Amino acid sequence: MARWLRPLVGALLLLEGAAALSFLHHRYEELVQALFRVQSQCPYVTRIYSIGRSVEGRHLYVLEFSDYPGIHEPLEPEFKYVGNMHGNEVLGRELLLQLSEFLCEEYRRGNERITRLIHDTRIHIMPSMNPDGYEVAAKQGPDTNGYLTGRNNANGVDLNRNFPDLNTLMYYSREISGPNHHIPLPDNWKSQVEPETLAVIQWISSYNFVLSANLHGGAVVANYPYDKSQDQRFRSHRRTVNTPTPDDKLFQKLAKTYSYAHSWMHRGWNCGDYFADGITNGASWYSLSKGMQDFNYLYTNCFEITLELSCNKFPPEEDLERQWMANREALVAFIEEVHQGIKGMVSDENNNGIAGAVISVQGISHDITSGDMGDYFRLLLPGTYTVTASAEGYQPLTVTITVGPAAPSLVHFQLKQEVVRKPAERKASGTRMNNKALQKKVVPRATRRGTQR
Repeated sequence: MARWLRPLVGALLLLEGAAALSFLHHRYEELVQALFRVQSQCPYVTRIYSIGRSVEGRHLYVLEFSDYPGIHEPLEPEFKYVGNMHGNEVLGRELLLQLSEFLCEEYRRGNERITRLIHDTRIHIMPSMNPDGYEVAAKQGPDTNGYLTGRNNANGVDLNRNFPDLNTLMYYSREISGPNHHIPLPDNWKSQVEPETLAVIQWISSYNFVLSANLHGGAVVANYPYDKSQDQRFRSHRRTVNTPTPDDKLFQKLAKTYSYAHSWMHRGWNCGDYFADGITNGASWYSLSKGMQDFNYLYTNCFEITLELSCNKFPPEEDLERQWMANREALVAFIEEVHQGIKGMVSDENNNGIAGAVISVQGISHDITSGDMGDYFRLLLPGTYTVTASAEGYQPLTVTITVGPAAPSLVHFQLKQEVVRKPAERKASGTRMNNKALQKKVVPRATRRGTQR
């Protein structure tokens, strides 16, 4: 199907519904009321929970859609949207409220596409990550709002520059053949982050999210990792160096899914900038350190992109309906992207799920892990792959699978326990391990000595 046909077909599938939606800016109390109104209208497929509070004590509310709210069903992927990370970038906040009402209304109408999406996906929607900053921006309103007014949280901190810097650790780890996923956090990380950032980190550590997007404003483009350039010689944040992840082609596809389902993002020319296909590698645009999308990719199983949705960070209310219609199909289509690649259970010989099993794909140096129940989700483009599941105390298992363009391929792994070796064998193996560890310790010292000025 031609790319330009997809938004049209998707819009027809969604029908015109949504007549009851109100296109207004919502202050904090109004936002809370809107969320609880949706929950009351669709009580059997929604749940509201708070992941924590802002600096000024406002709840960071999340609205969940699922056929079993509050419960992770094995083999059902977890998806999230996060809006209003920068308090004065408000369109994403309003779009996520509109999306919440739309999903509820269309589910009640019996829309087959939306019903299937809610039954097959656990969807988490956080309209505002920075409610304190929003209130500052909203006091000025769309007509007199400054470009930076309300951007930061109540402590004056940019939340998208506040996550632990795992990129630097990852670049160094790659040089010494260290871990390529779930990079450990520094010991003092909690003392360096804001309450909102801490809440999000604890949130994404508690759920096995597979796919995510955070919604921003000030440009119109779908931005994918890495956000931070590896080239540390240049300190200017405007240094542009394309810095792809091992999943670069997949991220480009995810970004294009949104861009081409959007009414005009894919055209490229927006807000005085040009981005081919309406997408960009983050570091190729400008290098950003301690951002949320890179943190998701390096610390969790989640693949996140950043959606810049409007030239005007605080668009007037009369523009909200047009923006909703431009983004509606794209918001739904992007959620559907969580259903691709492979998924399955990793279990032992007694069919007990193995949590934390590592799923490796040959040729892609970024692994993911199984969740608490032993289920895993690995987003992949169509193709043939060699995949290995491994876990401590078990023999690894490797299979070759073919991924199609539609639903994910179901691939289960049943691992056998490792054979217990004799003491002499364990001692010899331990010697080899110590030698490897020693080699790794030598490399960093040589590297630092060679780069000192």
